[in-house]
Amino acid sequence: MWRPSDPDCDWLTKVAIAHRGLHDVQNGVEENSLLAFEAAIEQGYAIEADVQLSGDGEAMVFHDRTLDRLTNETGSISDFTAAELNNIAFANGRGTIATLVQVLDLVAGRTGLVAEVKSGWSGNTRLVQRTAQCLASYAGDAAVMSFDPVQVAWLAHEAPDLIRGMVADGATQDDYPWLPLATRLSLREFRHADVTQPDFLSLDKHWLPCPVSRAYRKKRVPMICWTIRSEQEASDALRWCDQITFEGYLPKAMV
Repeated sequence: MWRPSDPDCDWLTKVAIAHRGLHDVQNGVEENSLLAFEAAIEQGYAIEADVQLSGDGEAMVFHDRTLDRLTNETGSISDFTAAELNNIAFANGRGTIATLVQVLDLVAGRTGLVAEVKSGWSGNTRLVQRTAQCLASYAGDAAVMSFDPVQVAWLAHEAPDLIRGMVADGATQDDYPWLPLATRLSLREFRHADVTQPDFLSLDKHWLPCPVSRAYRKKRVPMICWTIRSEQEASDALRWCDQITFEGYLPKAMV
């Protein structure tokens, strides 16, 4: 294991994790909305939430880099201030885009929260820094993860007390067409491990099992997988990992 005194990651595997909250757009509950997070809490699930950086440096809870898919606005998240984004309504759901601070105030330690830092793969760490600032005084169970090793390495060096995780998949050219082969191989083979030192992994269900999952399983590093959409998928995935990130159905209680 990575640290002399390991962090308490037990909560990461106790209950299933609602992917972007327990969203149900047909009933007006959009992904990554306060309503979706409240619904997850009410059902007894943990929460996964995505964060993007606003134009004025705030951590906003939103998956896409642009507004087009989920709102009636267009343009990049980075083109708007936090206050402007906070007033933009979801096109097919109730509520507006929340800040990470607002989400933390809502959750208030009632369930575990995993924040995924969305990276532009530019080496910029402003978003992970702001995310860490938001979580520094948070009393509940929380963790930060990213596909981008630069973000996780920053956490390892600058915010070592925060639980940190690597999100990963097979890093194919289809998934990362903008990355050179050498970089994709580094991601796939976890060559960054010495600097990221992840406390847990979040792996693509299609990548299980793989050399990385087997190696970290031997180290007893907690492992969750995404995105599970049925009991059969959950059963298959739990042969290789400790917990699921799900959407589109309600998982049975898991120990």
